[in-house]
Amino acid sequence: MHQEEKTIDHIPVLLNEVLQYLAPREGESYLDLTGGYGGHAAAVLEKTKAPANAVLVDRDPAAVKTLTERFSKQGTSVRQADFLTASKKLAEENKRFDLILADLGVSSPHLNEASRGFSFRQDGPLDMRMDTTQELTAEKVVNTYSEEELVDILKRYGEEPKARTIAKKIMQSRPIETTQQLAAIAAKAWPGHSKVHPATRTFQALRVAVNNELGLLEQGLPIWIDRLLAPGGRIAIISFHSLEDRLVKQAFQEAGGDRYDATLRLLTKSPVTGSPDEIVFNPRARSAKLRAAAKQK
Repeated sequence: MHQEEKTIDHIPVLLNEVLQYLAPREGESYLDLTGGYGGHAAAVLEKTKAPANAVLVDRDPAAVKTLTERFSKQGTSVRQADFLTASKKLAEENKRFDLILADLGVSSPHLNEASRGFSFRQDGPLDMRMDTTQELTAEKVVNTYSEEELVDILKRYGEEPKARTIAKKIMQSRPIETTQQLAAIAAKAWPGHSKVHPATRTFQALRVAVNNELGLLEQGLPIWIDRLLAPGGRIAIISFHSLEDRLVKQAFQEAGGDRYDATLRLLTKSPVTGSPDEIVFNPRARSAKLRAAAKQK
């Protein structure tokens, strides 16, 4: 029952838009680079009716367990790895896919489980690892990195205007062990009311750093576009902050555009966002941006 609850708990963002731009057809092959709890995959496979032609990837052991239970009996391949490692392996195997999806967000079960340490709204250990087998945690970053390293992480990955102030307060408050301790420290740098919780950018920055999210994306994009996407295939990428969206936009523009040697045709001129209705019932969609492209035949 617990597993089923997890499946229901996570509502896939921009599902209608994903189906619109990927336009899955019967028999097509599908690669989901961030399989999560299978919401997007279930909808795509319902259209392709070809579960044996699908590969679902996730770095989180809990997500992989759910994906295996939901899909492996139908012949779908489920792989536990970060999407860059999985992409390199699939490219080595000369795999090609008609449909590729990457949803770069943190899933609801990550945020809702205090023990994972992703959310400042619940008290939990400073973990933030998507792959719970890796060594680097947010606690290690917060308690052992130098002030300059912390400033760099907060500026680069969180676009935090008060990075220096927060880094100083972190240094003065060590050791910091829980999410709410850290959230309180970040809040001190932002006295007064704010629409956005003052710890939001700090937590985003640490999560991106712990999981090397931008590094994996930057290296993964050319593999997806050049090697894994089949001629005529469609790729859709959902990002949740401007740094990710910028990388996706640049990669698509470099491969697409009006050049004679373009390998991609852009399906979205600007990022597609959630409808007001979706944002009401699925608040995660508020910051979601989808870009899609098709490989030239």
